[in-house]
Amino acid sequence: MVNILLLEDDAILSKEISTFLTNHNFLCDCVYNGNFVKSQFNLKSYDLVILDINVPGQSGIEVCKQLRDFNKQVPILMLTAFGELEDKVTAFNNGADDYLVKPFHFEELLIRIKSLLRRKEVPQLKENIIQIGDLKIDVDEMKVSRDSLEINLSPKEFKLLCILAKSNGRVLSKNQIADELWDYDVETNQNTIEVYINFLRKKIDKDFTTHLIHTKVGYGYYLKVQQ
Repeated sequence: MVNILLLEDDAILSKEISTFLTNHNFLCDCVYNGNFVKSQFNLKSYDLVILDINVPGQSGIEVCKQLRDFNKQVPILMLTAFGELEDKVTAFNNGADDYLVKPFHFEELLIRIKSLLRRKEVPQLKENIIQIGDLKIDVDEMKVSRDSLEINLSPKEFKLLCILAKSNGRVLSKNQIADELWDYDVETNQNTIEVYINFLRKKIDKDFTTHLIHTKVGYGYYLKVQQ
């Protein structure tokens, strides 16, 4: 069975989520303080982690960053009452894979969980190594480099780069990118895509003479070595 670790300090909500997940054939362990997540994680192997942000001890953001330092593969879903774009960007930049704003419907939580688990089980790309000019993407190790210089990306930035890379230079619209980046049918603020493209450009292109990420005005974005 799938093991889920839940960090939620609201005892009633924690119990409701745990019961709901148990009724859908998941195993769910609950902690109420961010300081206890890592020790619990070390006791048991988890397939997915759900983190509330505003909790006693370490915040969910701090816990997320800490988990990512020693486990880059486990899916992490953030739960929070804060729904501003900058809050979501902060979560994603610290290693979150998804973000769900309270209050939420439990059925939507289930959709998000199943989507993250599918993403974990099915490789996003068939190629293990993608080479575009001096850009090298190691899909298995989730490592990126340009001209042999390693570039650190958040999980969401890495996935966005892979989406652009596997399109083989084809222009992708914001909607097409959003569909692949989040894996489920939910309305996405298109400014979020612009924000992530800008983040990616700063890391992939800013310090290099040749730029690889391009915009076709009115259509979308593409990645290729321009002649």
